[in-house]
Amino acid sequence: MSANPVFDTYPLQSPMMHQQMDLSKGFQIEEPRVFVPWGTPETQFMDGFERLHLRLVKHGYFTTHCTSLSGLSVEVGFRFYQGLVELQFHCSSCPDLPTSYDVFQRHLEETFGPPTLTSPGSEGYLSHTWTFAGVEILHYVQEHFGPAENVRIRKTGERIQ
Repeated sequence: MSANPVFDTYPLQSPMMHQQMDLSKGFQIEEPRVFVPWGTPETQFMDGFERLHLRLVKHGYFTTHCTSLSGLSVEVGFRFYQGLVELQFHCSSCPDLPTSYDVFQRHLEETFGPPTLTSPGSEGYLSHTWTFAGVEILHYVQEHFGPAENVRIRKTGERIQ
């Protein structure tokens, strides 16, 4: 499996972009148009994805501003553990948690279809999980010095710290 950046790989179409994007291989960022393969080593990621204008937060974690999830302007965090294993999304333009939660849920469903599982969550919000071959998408709110939203796409079967 090549872990090099691949540009302009998948056609961008919604609803349910997952039918076009093979999540088992990686994640398609819409703008800049870059496909990020799972398992990409951290050092190769730093060298090969300069179009993403990466910011190193700490060893094993980078962030960038981009457009993904059917046109949503977001901050994406890239988490590494023996290669890329997880993406974390934050809506920096959303003014509050209720707005962010609704915006993310709408874009996640537009991109990937309805969740595989919805269950009662915390802080009055539902928890949603999408399950695809080798990949899990999570959207939930948890208590973390106040309510905190989590939107994660991760390669399953990987140890995430």
